Amino acid sequence: MERSTRTTAVKNGYSKAANGKPPAASEEKVSYMSAYPGLMVSPLLLLCPIFGVLFVYIIVELDGGLQQLLNQSGALHKIIADHILGSKTSWAIIGSFAAFQLVLMRVLPGKIVDGPLTPKGNTPKYKANGMLAFIVTLLVFCSLAFTGLINPAIVYDNFIDIIGGLTLFSIVFVLILYIKGSIAPSSTDNSVSGNFMFDYFWGTELYPRILGWDVKMFTNCRFGLMGWAVLILCYAFKQYSVYGFVSDSMIVSVGIQLVYIAKFFQWEMGYMKSLDIMHDRAGFYICWGCLVWVPSVYTSQSLYLVKHPNELGLPLASLILIAGILSVLINYQADYQRELTRNTNGNCLIWGQRPKLIQATYQTKTGETKKSLLLLSGWWGVARHFHYLPELGTAFLWSVPALFDNPLPYFYFVFLTILLVHRSMRDDERCKEKYGDYWSAYCKEVPYKIIPYVF
Repeated sequence: MERSTRTTAVKNGYSKAANGKPPAASEEKVSYMSAYPGLMVSPLLLLCPIFGVLFVYIIVELDGGLQQLLNQSGALHKIIADHILGSKTSWAIIGSFAAFQLVLMRVLPGKIVDGPLTPKGNTPKYKANGMLAFIVTLLVFCSLAFTGLINPAIVYDNFIDIIGGLTLFSIVFVLILYIKGSIAPSSTDNSVSGNFMFDYFWGTELYPRILGWDVKMFTNCRFGLMGWAVLILCYAFKQYSVYGFVSDSMIVSVGIQLVYIAKFFQWEMGYMKSLDIMHDRAGFYICWGCLVWVPSVYTSQSLYLVKHPNELGLPLASLILIAGILSVLINYQADYQRELTRNTNGNCLIWGQRPKLIQATYQTKTGETKKSLLLLSGWWGVARHFHYLPELGTAFLWSVPALFDNPLPYFYFVFLTILLVHRSMRDDERCKEKYGDYWSAYCKEVPYKIIPYVF
């Protein structure tokens, strides 16, 4: 039986640890159910599908006026009904982009990289071709746009329907994942709690694969993040088609975001080893978030700027652009310092010196004792989650070109602040549970979570 399981897992993009013994199902059930109480699930499942459509509708049709939407409260059901099924054009855009990204995932060359060992002894494997896919996507898009073979402005004109279509797709797609995880899981990292609503929301599999494609890599990276880059370029084209120019505020906002997204794909394999990927299953929480929330909320600053072409002037525009790029580079350097330390087992230089480390040991759920390095040098000696600070700075800097006439362009920044503050606390709890006294010693050396001397 073990030999058969190992063979199937490797074919599906996993390798199985020889001594991997799964934890008790009840242990796993308690851990993830405690993170998301069942009482939260039903309201979220009801509110999320309508949020994306209404949020985009406010920006595109109501010029960012929330009060105008409230004045139309009696017609909300009609707004949702008119867009939730998408349109022929929106489905053509969604389908062609998704198919193109799936092809790039499969055909572009890339090194096969191991993901982190899972609680049940599996090691997911990925093809590291994200940066190449990013470059190819932008080159193809710009070639088609500048030669007139496609009109990028059509994306803006149909964006409400696109979000409606993506909402419907995510609802159906997650149901397929639930059924697949229940009857034909990709690996042993799966379980069902018995509560359909919760399992639908949280997911039944940690690393599902369909026909060899990794679901998380597709939804999180190649559709969500790659779509983010393409969408903001479409908005810039739309602004040009309306006004005959692209404002410096749009150039600055889009420019900072593209640098940030490029950084992400340069670091994509690091992201696939992050806590989010290691702990969060592929359910509605992740899939709707990446397929709907990212395209609608993460791009909202540039979406708003289409009809608000502020002219910042060269000095201010240059200052914001440079500050935004520096924030991205600092964020990347922080991630790089951690990866370098791990990959060299601490035999490296951080800011020109050998890094200060805590050699921590911990026990896995299978009872194995493992070692880990806790880095106290570089940016990781400034604060335990210092990389969140330039992340927030970057988000603010690509939002501020919209100026302050309307708070809506800052929705993502406010959301991200709440998310990262909560995540810093959640990460600390997980690390305390994992490393025990070693983490206490680390916190004594690095007392601040995100902002030195403040938080």
